[in-house]
Amino acid sequence: MRYQISGKQIDIGSALQTHVKEGLGAAVAKYAERPTDANVIFSKSAHEFVCEATVHLSTGLTASAKAHANEIYAAFDNCSEKMEKQLRRYKRRLKDHHKDRAEPVELFGGASYILASDHGSEDSEPETLQPMIIAEMEAKIQSLSVGEAVMQMELQGSPVLVFRNEGNEGLNVVYRREDGNIGWIDPNS
Repeated sequence: MRYQISGKQIDIGSALQTHVKEGLGAAVAKYAERPTDANVIFSKSAHEFVCEATVHLSTGLTASAKAHANEIYAAFDNCSEKMEKQLRRYKRRLKDHHKDRAEPVELFGGASYILASDHGSEDSEPETLQPMIIAEMEAKIQSLSVGEAVMQMELQGSPVLVFRNEGNEGLNVVYRREDGNIGWIDPNS
């Protein structure tokens, strides 16, 4: 597995890098068959250290976790624990879903935009109806089954996931509802 370990305005020493490689490698190898690469970023938020880890699996799925702690090693250990818990929860599905799959998950290009929010008073009228675009990025849209999409959304810890449905080749959305259930939008049905 390839590792990219970096710090945002923090110097990462070789001892921490070794600790990350050993700890994350053991946690991921236990539950995922073929991890390809891992990206670990350390940063500081006020008095706490923050560790964000993303692991890409050869099947195309991605697992991510984030943790805070007062010490940098504790932040990584908490993050690694969260990652291990996610992978343990989905171990059977990670292994079973992809036995029939000869090729990794297909990815399609898409655009992602971040729009500026107006923090002014709610009574004021906007000058224009066109929102200002702050950032424009390329996003990858995966070709998944609905079950795989729900699993991917949970592994990423995101509230919503846009994917291409393998069953009907259309764009679909799964999202976490306020009541805790999962919603599925299929415009083709």
